[in-house]
Amino acid sequence: MSRILHVLDHSLPLHSGYTFRTRAIMKAQAAAGWDIAGITGVRQYQHGELPNEPMQHVEGLTFHRTLAEATGPSPLREWREVAQLADAIVALHDEWPFDLLHAHSPALNGLAALRASQRLAIPLVYEIRAFWEDAAVGNGTGTEGSAKYRMTRALENHVVRNADHIAVICEGLKADLITRGVSSNKIIVSPNGVDFELFGSPSPPDESLAAELGVRGKDVIGYIGSFYDYEGLDDLIAAMPLMHSDAHLLLVGGGPTEQALRQQSTASPAADRIHFTGRVRHDEVERYYSLVDILAYPRKRMRLTELVTPLKPLEAMAQGRLVAASDVGGHRELIRDGDTGKLFKADNSEDLAQSLDALFANRADWPSMRSRARQFVEAERSWHKNIYRYEPVYHSLLGQKGISRAA
Repeated sequence: MSRILHVLDHSLPLHSGYTFRTRAIMKAQAAAGWDIAGITGVRQYQHGELPNEPMQHVEGLTFHRTLAEATGPSPLREWREVAQLADAIVALHDEWPFDLLHAHSPALNGLAALRASQRLAIPLVYEIRAFWEDAAVGNGTGTEGSAKYRMTRALENHVVRNADHIAVICEGLKADLITRGVSSNKIIVSPNGVDFELFGSPSPPDESLAAELGVRGKDVIGYIGSFYDYEGLDDLIAAMPLMHSDAHLLLVGGGPTEQALRQQSTASPAADRIHFTGRVRHDEVERYYSLVDILAYPRKRMRLTELVTPLKPLEAMAQGRLVAASDVGGHRELIRDGDTGKLFKADNSEDLAQSLDALFANRADWPSMRSRARQFVEAERSWHKNIYRYEPVYHSLLGQKGISRAA
């Protein structure tokens, strides 16, 4: 049985879209017969956890920790992080000899894994979940074209050139890499997927929660996730008074734009139909999903949203929820307009309002649209099928390196 080590920015028990994708990959690979483990760099601690053990078992998965602290000004601190993680990977190989490294973005992880793979003569697959320089622009911590932006892009290009194979989560990322001169034969697409054990059965409406929030008996449009500018929630709030429907809007979560969105909501003519819940515990999220008729994802048009596919719409579709989303590239890879959901013009509150009104006016179409959306996720975006996209690459690289142990 071949051993695969996943190199990660952070992992369970922390909760994020990043850790949930990792969990799904590792669990599916373990079920398929691979011997797998993960290792995190020092940034695991920056996400709120302070481990005191070099290894943790979480939800049946094994994660090794880099017990070090990187200090100093940027970029010296980041180079120390890379060195510490590379050393930890090499040291772990003495204890748990693995056959292949599968590193996941950001590029600092890829660089550490590249150093370790070269020292150990072990093949490396580098997986890009987003271009992190674009993600920084999207969440307001970076500026397109800045020195940091260009440095991050150059670093990732270096890892991509030298890794044995590249995985990306969507066609948009693949197309962008090809424009940089990367051969399409070196890239596989392993899209975001859904674990149907977690997101396969929609819950009936939680009537007590509906009454508590003031939406009992009402049509409900919902957004559940992080509040960043690129998510376009200001456009969603602006659409509410433009709708003919008297539907309510339920905004579940929080983030950097929350205060501005609350102020916008207070000033809206539809203020009495807009409800903020704040952040809720992960194990409570399903109660809020149960109240929503239409999940709305009004992402703004920018490099990040054009290139990267989000996970939330897939989870909603798997649960039999109706989805409406802006027509950015990341959404167009997931939703067929009028067939598995509704697409509206990005950055356009008027078209958003009209699209939501049209959905509410055609309720007879809802069951078939929900069914087709779920069938799409089952057929093309379930994790028990997605992980097999990796296997030909794994087997090819292990064979090239002369590793005889087979999964």
